[in-house]
Amino acid sequence: MKLQNVIKQLIVVVLLLIIHKADVMAQAKKSTSAEAVAAAVETLRKAMVDADSVTLLQMVSPHLSYGHSSGVVQDKQTFIHALTSGSSDFVTIELSNQTIQVTGRAAVVRHVLSGTTNDGGKPGNVKINILMVWQKVKGSWQLLARQAFKVPAAS
Repeated sequence: MKLQNVIKQLIVVVLLLIIHKADVMAQAKKSTSAEAVAAAVETLRKAMVDADSVTLLQMVSPHLSYGHSSGVVQDKQTFIHALTSGSSDFVTIELSNQTIQVTGRAAVVRHVLSGTTNDGGKPGNVKINILMVWQKVKGSWQLLARQAFKVPAAS
């Protein structure tokens, strides 16, 4: 009897170790994915400041829905054209309070975007909240959707 109990306990311990190891591996994979998404966000930030059409074309999904806090919604072509033509000109972009949640081949990114602009030659400042949806396509993260909304007034 005692030997059977010991064997049962060993089986339970082994199963618990296997489950724990699988959980640790899943968390490590999520962490690596979140780091890759963070790198994509940073590359996009730099491409927007530099008006780098080549990088923007690579990073943005053909199905992009890019919403501004003003209510204007752009597709891939109009988004890139606005940046490269100077009608939407970011001089600086700083991101803060960023969170990334990866679920399979999709990632949700939230942050506060603060920056200076020179839209159409008119200097300005911007501080908005951003929600982005990224999709992993052929091993790379692409921006699928973005929505900006105004930062609520402090109460």
